[in-house]
Amino acid sequence: MLDRLLALETFGIKLGLDNITRLCAALGHPERAFTTIHVAGTNGKGSVTAMVHAGLLAAGIRSARYTSPHLLSLNERFVIGAEPVSEDTLEAVGTQVLDLAERLSDEGTLSVTPTFFEVSTAIAFELFRRAGVEVAVIEVGLGGRFDATNVIEPIAGAITTIAFDHQQHLGNTLAQIAFEKAGIVKPGMTVVAGALPPDAMRVIRNASLDRGATLLETADLSMGVEMHDGRARITVETPTAMYGPLRLGLRGEHQTANALVAIRLLEAAQAHGLPIEPAAIEQGLENAEWPGRLELLTLPGNKRIVLDAAHNAEGALALASYLRTWHTDRPTLVIGIMRDKDVDEILRPLLPCVSRVIATAAPTPRALPAAELAHRIGANANVIAEPLEAIEHALQMGDTVCVAGSIFLAGAVRDELKRRAILP
Repeated sequence: MLDRLLALETFGIKLGLDNITRLCAALGHPERAFTTIHVAGTNGKGSVTAMVHAGLLAAGIRSARYTSPHLLSLNERFVIGAEPVSEDTLEAVGTQVLDLAERLSDEGTLSVTPTFFEVSTAIAFELFRRAGVEVAVIEVGLGGRFDATNVIEPIAGAITTIAFDHQQHLGNTLAQIAFEKAGIVKPGMTVVAGALPPDAMRVIRNASLDRGATLLETADLSMGVEMHDGRARITVETPTAMYGPLRLGLRGEHQTANALVAIRLLEAAQAHGLPIEPAAIEQGLENAEWPGRLELLTLPGNKRIVLDAAHNAEGALALASYLRTWHTDRPTLVIGIMRDKDVDEILRPLLPCVSRVIATAAPTPRALPAAELAHRIGANANVIAEPLEAIEHALQMGDTVCVAGSIFLAGAVRDELKRRAILP
């Protein structure tokens, strides 16, 4: 099943709702079997999805989450309760959905071969229906308007941030990108907007007004923040409750903005009838886990690795802020970046925060070759194409190493560290 599904990656990205709509109809609309919460945004949507899902679990609700991409294995994308679905369950459901997709293609019901993400999304819906999920938190894959997840009718949704990424698909201005992400806004739902640029916020406000959706802006909230060892201790006041002081489970000051979005999303879900108390929201913020995002790994010999999937300008800025504050020793940076990313915008904030750089490459054809990346970095960059070898070399030069530039690199590195029993 996995080989068949991964083979669909050769069809690349194809935005549009025709295939997923037909797949869901042929499956008997599994996406309608549970309540949904939809999360879009340039950055932060994965963190918000993790926080909201943790809050739902703390409230005793049988919930699930669908995210992308995965770090280590495909089943990470499909989490029911606190655990990813089993490989056997994914194999069984995935095979049935793939067989259906092939039959629909042969019959001409699907005009073009479905993409990897379209089939994965249909698999998620079917997995959640069969598991009797009550609420699913669904992360947008790319954009919003034509993303395969946008066949759901959510009670609430969020647009976490809007910045430049995937311009070839979403547009070259923040307003154009906001228009695509505003495609998740539907009549009657509640939309939570994070701290968005003015041009983008205007688009979201207009979309909410035009479609009869209720818009909640996190800029209206009062928050107190104290940072301790890279984690935020926050107090938040909303129109309906007080939260904290509580310590966020996810590292980095930028997670305070994500926490505001998660709080308002969970409050919106409560207003739509879900039994979610403030204590459950607090517990969710404290317990949320999102591996590979400002994850601090402690290795034998007091060595440390800061592992972060920062893969665009906004993510690199957040990582740079963290390094400047909490790693003033300026660690060695091991970096690998994908070919289709803005390399200079990722490098610019990070290079002043590190002492030396090793260019590497994640094990994927999408990766920029390490030598080419080193050339973009400059004369002081070393080249070690194999990621784990690059990290081992970096650890010989100092006690702290930062690994960043791509979720594919973070996944490959974390997998190796776990395999060698460095991680629990």
